[in-house]
Amino acid sequence: MTTIEPKKQETKCEKAENGCLFLDGRRKKLKSFFLNLMVRVKRGKIAKKRRKHLLKYVKGFRWGRKSKYRQAKEALLHAWSHSFRGRKEKKRNYRRLWQTQISAAVKEKGLSYSRFIFGLKKAGIEINRKILAQLSQKEPHLFEKIVQKAKEQI
Repeated sequence: MTTIEPKKQETKCEKAENGCLFLDGRRKKLKSFFLNLMVRVKRGKIAKKRRKHLLKYVKGFRWGRKSKYRQAKEALLHAWSHSFRGRKEKKRNYRRLWQTQISAAVKEKGLSYSRFIFGLKKAGIEINRKILAQLSQKEPHLFEKIVQKAKEQI
């Protein structure tokens, strides 16, 4: 005669062996079945992409700075800082050029640059220096009228 055994309940220890992360309320490090199956991540692809991306910016540089990653990175740090500064300098240089052009055109009319700008402000004429410099070269008769208005206000 066969006897039927009652269903056996699992204990906490047996649960831990089956992949449970807790044993008696304390955290235990267990190697999970899934962790053993996961593949490792190799970063070669990502690193190569990052380097290639940086080397795009150094096209046209001289010597090893166009092809060697470490030198290219250093060259770009300097190049980008100089380009930032250069954009600010360009605005300064153009303003100085326009002032010189206006000054030369106004001196022909018998007025100094500073007196001319003062007269424009008093007359309420708000034309920037770039436009004034262009007018002095391309439209001298119109520039003459502006100078006359400025002279009247002084």
